[in-house]
Amino acid sequence: MSRPLRFNAFQMNTVGHQSPGLWTHPRDQSHRYHDPEHWVALARLLEQGRFDGVFLADVLGVYDVYQGSADAALRHAVQVPVNDPLALVPLMAQATEHLGFGVTCALTYEHPYPFARRMSTLDHLTRGRIGWNIVTGYLDSAARNLGLPRQLAHDERYDVADDYLAVVYKLWELSWDDDAVRRDKQAGVFTDPRKVHPIRHHGPHYQVPGIHLCEPSPQRTPVLYQAGSSPRGKAFAGQHAECVFVSGPSTAVVSRYVRDLRAAAQAAGRRPEDLLIYAQALVITGETEADARAKLADYRRHIDIEAALALLSGWTGVDFGRYPRDATVEYLDTDAGRGALASFSQADPDRRWTVGEAAEFIGLGGRAPVFTGSPVQVADELEAWADATGVDGFNLAYAVAHESMADVVHWLIPELQRRGRYPREYAPGTLRRKLFGQADRLPATHPARQLRLDAAAPTP
Repeated sequence: MSRPLRFNAFQMNTVGHQSPGLWTHPRDQSHRYHDPEHWVALARLLEQGRFDGVFLADVLGVYDVYQGSADAALRHAVQVPVNDPLALVPLMAQATEHLGFGVTCALTYEHPYPFARRMSTLDHLTRGRIGWNIVTGYLDSAARNLGLPRQLAHDERYDVADDYLAVVYKLWELSWDDDAVRRDKQAGVFTDPRKVHPIRHHGPHYQVPGIHLCEPSPQRTPVLYQAGSSPRGKAFAGQHAECVFVSGPSTAVVSRYVRDLRAAAQAAGRRPEDLLIYAQALVITGETEADARAKLADYRRHIDIEAALALLSGWTGVDFGRYPRDATVEYLDTDAGRGALASFSQADPDRRWTVGEAAEFIGLGGRAPVFTGSPVQVADELEAWADATGVDGFNLAYAVAHESMADVVHWLIPELQRRGRYPREYAPGTLRRKLFGQADRLPATHPARQLRLDAAAPTP
């Protein structure tokens, strides 16, 4: 029997996300990103469609690489203005029962001690439906506004991430015993202090001697997401991630990422099936193929090439404003998002992209394929992609908010359910249990469960 396909919704607390320029479409609602009802409506729609979750991207800087200025990003709403993704979670969780929430937080710029509390709080408030997309950042503008001359070098950011994760894992998994909280009103004892432990962490980047501030949450450690596609990023994902997002314009690119990620998991002592891999995609569908093609033509009229180049320049660290549109996209080793540039250059030897072609491509749905057609046609294409690449599902971007997601829910999902390739109901329990069908906590083979507290280290 064929594996079921899984969907996440790729969103951001901003106006323009993965389809630069489409905010100008008359039916687009993304300008309402600061309206709570905008997000509540989306959450209910996604739960109706049995989506695994909503994946909330984020950046802490602005896209100012293009022409050396943030002007294009500001003019065209290229992921700015942008609000905090974590604030959306309680709103959307209150309106739903099953939908998961993967939130992006850049560990490079926030100390692990308060961050661990924030995620434990969200895990409590969502009854165990929170996940964390582990990112190290890629914008120099974020580093500058946080007091650094520029961001750390690419691989150095992952070195910091290793120490960061050691801290949060100890706080989430080891600081409080399962039975530390007694809630004994007669004895007047809420927590047994003998069962709460200082973590005494003394690492190369972080010193955290004390206890976690939160009692154990339903999952303890949130579901761990990652999207790194550089060699260092894939090794990191293979060691730590439970869900991985990949982006690429062809099956050749995506299947290579999938093979590398599963091999990295095996090299880290984990099983290949311990990773759920979602490929980014945009679906444009309707009742008929003609309806879908008409939408595609309509959407293309709103693509903004300058906005797309500003986005691509920020992703890659390369100022594409300095190159003619017919110049070939070449790989350069930068400290920004290496996979973004590689997906248009070295990762796919069968095609040489020009700057203009790359900008036109990411104008709808980012660095991902656009599946257009009737529900039957799109279902055929998604099945073929999943079977060719080995992905477990798709991280669905939108062209027009919330029209794109509504079309998936109303047209595509019933067709996939008819084929037995998409769930009709949610599994019970926490997000981790829904995704993996096992326990609420990380499996014993995960590195977070391998750590031990150092009882010999001094406690200030």
